[in-house]
Amino acid sequence: MNNQIVAFVGLGNMGGPMAANLAKAGFVVQAFDLSDHALEQAQSAGCKTFTTAATAVEGADFVITMLPNGQIVESTMLGSDDSQQPGLLSLAKDSTLFIDCSTVAAESSRAIGKVASAKGIAFIDAPVSGGTAAAAAGSLAFMCGGDSQHVERAKEVLSVMGNNIFHAGDIGAGAVAKICNNMLLAIHMIGTSEAIQMGVKHGLDPTVLSDIMLKSSGANWSLEKYNPYPGVAEGVPASRDYEGGFFVDLMLKDLNLAMDAAKSSAASIPLGAAARNLYSVFRQADASNGRKDFSSIVKMFGELPN
Repeated sequence: MNNQIVAFVGLGNMGGPMAANLAKAGFVVQAFDLSDHALEQAQSAGCKTFTTAATAVEGADFVITMLPNGQIVESTMLGSDDSQQPGLLSLAKDSTLFIDCSTVAAESSRAIGKVASAKGIAFIDAPVSGGTAAAAAGSLAFMCGGDSQHVERAKEVLSVMGNNIFHAGDIGAGAVAKICNNMLLAIHMIGTSEAIQMGVKHGLDPTVLSDIMLKSSGANWSLEKYNPYPGVAEGVPASRDYEGGFFVDLMLKDLNLAMDAAKSSAASIPLGAAARNLYSVFRQADASNGRKDFSSIVKMFGELPN
């Protein structure tokens, strides 16, 4: 039985399964989320649950955060003037390693890293890729930024939740890698959706067309692992009315981060900008689209079967 304590803050569609895998591996998982339902699920998965993040991190060897945006991550880690609550960096023991798995701007990670360094606290940014299925299966990819010794130590817990762990560079490098990855994900999801819908409008079976493209030069992750057309693949959001996946709102957040990153570095991202605009139009057409999985963008290009 592993007696090391992992505090896990943020138990959403990704964080919940990640925390469950740590508990299954024998870590003592002290979990916190604002959602009572998320806490109930974590408890049923073997985690100990807490009513505040501050109490969850007490005595923790590792603190993992999986939160919606950079502002929330910074206020959670560093404290907030508005709430007058101390940040988690001030509450953990000196030997604690902080691992932020959220998708945020590199500047947020660097700001937290600067404060952590001044306090003598170990911190890395380690955003993830793979989606909810990989989170449940423990097969995520982690893109880490930080000191190599801290990244090496983090592998003890990251390897339970994923099978690909990359050291991208200094603090913030993981965030940059994740933003680049998700921009490309949005681009090939839109391209995959366009292609399947065009084939369907010409009378092709979407499953047959998908199989053809998978064995041809159009093959990509969205087509193989996350097909956006209903009924083609089992276990993906498209086959459950686009519920329980990576929300359109979150993809839009990431694409806006990509736009900011491009501006700050004078990078040219015409396809990234087009993807951001398409997801924005899709979101504005119906506010409920924001809580659907990002593969639901296929609806923009044609009617779906009932």
